[in-house]
Amino acid sequence: MIDIKRLREEAAYRVGIERKRVRAGLIDEVLAADEARAALARKVQELRTLQNAASKEIGKASPDERPAKIEAAAALKTELHALEPELTVLEARVRELALQLPNPADASVPDGGEDDSVVLRVFGEAKAAPPLDHADYAERMGFVDTDHGAQASGSRFAYVMREAVFLEFALVQWIMQRLAGEGFVPVVPPVLVRESTMEEAGFFPTDRAQVYEVDGGELYLTGTSEVPLSALHRGDVLDPDELPRRYAGFSSNFRREAGTYGKDTRGIFRVHQFDKVEMFSFCNPDESWDEHERLLAIEESILTDLELPYRVVNIAAGDLGPAAAKKYDLEVWLPSEGRYRESHSCSNYLDYSARRLNTRVRGVDGNRLAHTLNGTACAVGRMLVFLFEHYQEDNGAFVVPEVLRTYTGFERVEPFK
Repeated sequence: MIDIKRLREEAAYRVGIERKRVRAGLIDEVLAADEARAALARKVQELRTLQNAASKEIGKASPDERPAKIEAAAALKTELHALEPELTVLEARVRELALQLPNPADASVPDGGEDDSVVLRVFGEAKAAPPLDHADYAERMGFVDTDHGAQASGSRFAYVMREAVFLEFALVQWIMQRLAGEGFVPVVPPVLVRESTMEEAGFFPTDRAQVYEVDGGELYLTGTSEVPLSALHRGDVLDPDELPRRYAGFSSNFRREAGTYGKDTRGIFRVHQFDKVEMFSFCNPDESWDEHERLLAIEESILTDLELPYRVVNIAAGDLGPAAAKKYDLEVWLPSEGRYRESHSCSNYLDYSARRLNTRVRGVDGNRLAHTLNGTACAVGRMLVFLFEHYQEDNGAFVVPEVLRTYTGFERVEPFK
């Protein structure tokens, strides 16, 4: 959630929100509602003070004065009881509107939309397209079955099969172990969460259209383990000496992919159910930008060790998600399409989510809101797509990346007959 006081007082803070292309007039609606709430809150507090004073006067009054004092106190009580529900409604309205405002984009984020993001660096060389694209190759090798997936569950579902299953487990095991070595606590979190958890993580109300609802809205399927990981320190006051608190969550994830009709319909690049390892960090607010670069470096090291060519992109303000103050995307070269496609992202939320979670850091001059960050360690389906194209030989065999061979138990897969 945004800081309304900063929104009112700091021009740069407001500009950072406007750069994310919020609905026209929303910022002023929030400020106007908050002004009305503050005015009514002051009025309610004044009445409470007067009522307390009037109650004390009753006890001091003479028998002749007491009826008038009681009547005056009763009038204050009636007025107060009439205004308190109005204040409750105004407070709810301010929160409803404020939840719609995104985290301001950081000054280091480029202006514009999807086409205005800035490439920071490129690693490796783009290679020519293989004999088969990832979708045809996976079907030919028996790694992926989208036909039966569609019959069982509908479009954008698939069976991952045969050696590809061992390849998935190898990716997860390899990455989880290296993250543990970096100080991340391994976690398998719940994938069903309450609405409040979605809201506190920064996903509701803005991303509701992407989420599957279960049990009539009692629970929601998560689209990333970032959501349940954020709840690990809800309401906590963290000791600065124990920060950063880093977690590596593995889970199956579920997304409606609303708004992507006709995009990436072949293979498993964009599906409704996928497995992922996610990094999540709670840190001291003075150190979150260094932590952001650290998460990015880990992501780059994963792609480098897999020998996949990639580039790092600073995402433009208009293309940032609501919670991110800044986001890097890593995009891997997909030879069959002749372009780079997103494999990883990492975002700094600053105090946006922590304000909703009430997660704070203990300090000598008072507690401060923590900062939270998240980053992809491995979106398994997409990683398989890139491996299918980059490790496919001309004769149809698949060569397992060297760093994964200890975990798969085999080095290559011969063409499926």
